[in-house]
Amino acid sequence: MLTAAIFVIIVALVYLYSTRTFRYWEKRGIKHDKPVPFFGTDSEGYLLRKSMTQTAVDAYLKYPNEKVIGFFRSSRPELIIRDPDIIKRILTTDFAYFYPRGLNPHKKVIEPLMRNLFFADGDLWRLLRQRMTPAFTSGKLRAMFPLVVERAERLQSRTLEIASQPLDARELMARYTTDFIGACGFGLDADSLNDEDSAFRKLGAAIFNITVQQAIVAALKEIFPEIFKHFKYSSKYETDFVSLVSSILKQRNYKPSGRNDFIDLLLECRMKGEIVVESIEKMKPDGTPEIIRMELTEQLLAAQVFIFFAAGFETSSSATSFTLHQLAFHPEIQEKVQKELDQVLAKYNNKLCYDAIKEMRYLESAFKEAMRMFPSLGFLIRECARQYTFPELNLTIDEGVGIIIPLQALHNDPEYFDSPNEFRPERFMPSEYNHNKTKFVYLPFGDGPRGCIGARLGLMQSLAGLAAVLSKFTVKPAPNTKRHPVVEPKSSIVQSFKDGLPLLFIERTKP
Repeated sequence: MLTAAIFVIIVALVYLYSTRTFRYWEKRGIKHDKPVPFFGTDSEGYLLRKSMTQTAVDAYLKYPNEKVIGFFRSSRPELIIRDPDIIKRILTTDFAYFYPRGLNPHKKVIEPLMRNLFFADGDLWRLLRQRMTPAFTSGKLRAMFPLVVERAERLQSRTLEIASQPLDARELMARYTTDFIGACGFGLDADSLNDEDSAFRKLGAAIFNITVQQAIVAALKEIFPEIFKHFKYSSKYETDFVSLVSSILKQRNYKPSGRNDFIDLLLECRMKGEIVVESIEKMKPDGTPEIIRMELTEQLLAAQVFIFFAAGFETSSSATSFTLHQLAFHPEIQEKVQKELDQVLAKYNNKLCYDAIKEMRYLESAFKEAMRMFPSLGFLIRECARQYTFPELNLTIDEGVGIIIPLQALHNDPEYFDSPNEFRPERFMPSEYNHNKTKFVYLPFGDGPRGCIGARLGLMQSLAGLAAVLSKFTVKPAPNTKRHPVVEPKSSIVQSFKDGLPLLFIERTKP
């Protein structure tokens, strides 16, 4: 009897704990779906039946007249933002209240590889961002471009060898971007285009292949952060990755090697010495910010290389392969892209180079249109750093409330883009693009101080890969190609498709 009573008490306490916040949005008059214990309004996500992107899209469409929509990730209140003016407040105007992404459920126990520029929050983020921003100047990117060209040429050669059969465009472009990251990030020749069993490619696939065990760990850390704070999400590849970076640093004697790759840039950052910034978290009694200092340790360097590798290859391969998919179903647009490629490359002896890529405006517009229809990151996330009131709504939210900006929904809303289901690159050409109308709607790389630091690098490598393929091949639907591919419901931050994107790559015959 006593045991049964204790069990009932424990169940009751856990239930009360998991539902303690469920009246948060009701009290504030914010519309939302009814939450359920443990899962909140994200039960489909926790059960791996629906991606967070699709969940946000569904909420966006269900409440068309609301500026914001309430959401519960387990017991944590979050706010889905539908209004561009409020998005502007969050990303730029009132950034001081929304600088965290809130991706680490427990603030004081952060996995080593998660101490990177994307996942870090607060002063750690500010220190990293200040030191690393100069590493992505136009001059640095231009110096890195020969490494891009070499991998793009390999992409052409490899595609020619295997183009007699349908190819998964997603896998092909993932191998290209993996090789690019290997060269530009690590100074290594990954050669995953030619090596089917490339260790680098397997590592990249493992990072984004969410296992049931990882999903359970992530859920437990969100639902019970204090209890499961020491559980590691990245344990299956953390040791190998840190060892790899350490060995490369030792080979270079902890000094830039002249390769102009990402590790060289990080070593240059480290050689500048201690990083000093004004805190965004801690204030002195007189109201002025405290001064924060930090050294770039070997572990921190490894964490930055990790996110450069993970984010760089996955987002670019998603965006470039979907661009090819759309061009395969729009041959007239593909012909216009190829005509531009031929004209531009003819000016540069038919060789890819930094200046040639900058002139491929229609190709860039096609790529941007593909990212509009299917952004690699289907949503942006922020967290309220301290109590904040939205003046448009007279709504006050507390520290720790999550923010979701549903890019997939915004990018495909006819209020901002006419005929959003239509693939039309012209809408991004300078003569037609209405920047003011879509300023805080079209956000494939984010915006504000936490916008993607590698946006220009990602654009450069993506356009180079597309130019390499489309200058030599015409892409067409394969017999098993789905006109509207199905999104993988297990997708987390970066979206992917079930069963890939199979296409035919037909070698071009130029007159």
